[in-house]
Amino acid sequence: MNDDQRASLLADIYLLLFLALICTMAVLMALTPNLTLNTLYLGVTVVMILMTYFFGVIVGLMANLAFIFVQAVVMIYLNTTQHAMFSLMMIFWLIMPLLLSVTFYGMTRRLTQLQAANAKLRADMMKRGAFDEQTNLRTTVAYIQDARVFIETNRRFQLPVTTVIIRVRYYNEIRRMMSEQQARDLLRLVSDTITSATRDNDITYSLDQDNPTWAILLFSNQPGAQIAADRIKTNFAKNLQRSTSLNALEILLVVGIASWDADKMQSPYDFMNTGIKETEYDVAR
Repeated sequence: MNDDQRASLLADIYLLLFLALICTMAVLMALTPNLTLNTLYLGVTVVMILMTYFFGVIVGLMANLAFIFVQAVVMIYLNTTQHAMFSLMMIFWLIMPLLLSVTFYGMTRRLTQLQAANAKLRADMMKRGAFDEQTNLRTTVAYIQDARVFIETNRRFQLPVTTVIIRVRYYNEIRRMMSEQQARDLLRLVSDTITSATRDNDITYSLDQDNPTWAILLFSNQPGAQIAADRIKTNFAKNLQRSTSLNALEILLVVGIASWDADKMQSPYDFMNTGIKETEYDVAR
């Protein structure tokens, strides 16, 4: 049994225990005639369960100990000064809030563990998967797979294969001036611009999110790829001016273009890295 299965099983067990305790408490409340104290203690119990959930088990245990002490003081006071008689069954309030708090905390803790595991799994799947969740573009994994097909086509049919790598000039400096929403808007704007400016048989990829990097694979030579790159830059400048969240920022794209050369390149990684290296020599305009 792995950790996730164990956490799921324990969450189910704690849930069943919590429900069983709720049913037991309801029966005991019905058997004890003191409606006022039952209602008061029930409200305090709910508060302590919430305290355990929001502030942790230590705070919850301290609150329960304090509640036990208060109950003892209340019973002594009422018996000595008011001579009130209470059913012995009222003693269940000494332990029931504590049991409810512990089982509820155990259940929620295991559920939190499962949620964290699911979030990590989702992130890992997106990282290793073929599509980027934020931009809906193919990722580096897909780029390498598709580049092999393009390279093999080049070898067999002598079709020119070129990659265009696109980055945001001085992104790290610009990122410090942007909010999280603006950063997301920028990723979306560049992705949409590239997608709309390329041909149907050109494939667009999102290679990196930390230093946003896009790539295009084309059956084209360098002059043809340069035309596509210039079109992307021109369209991006126009779209940037129309963006209400980004038009106040001076954002430029830099482009690197590399054609497949079997004599100098050994793998799709060489192909991609050559294009990335070429972005350093682009004078953005």
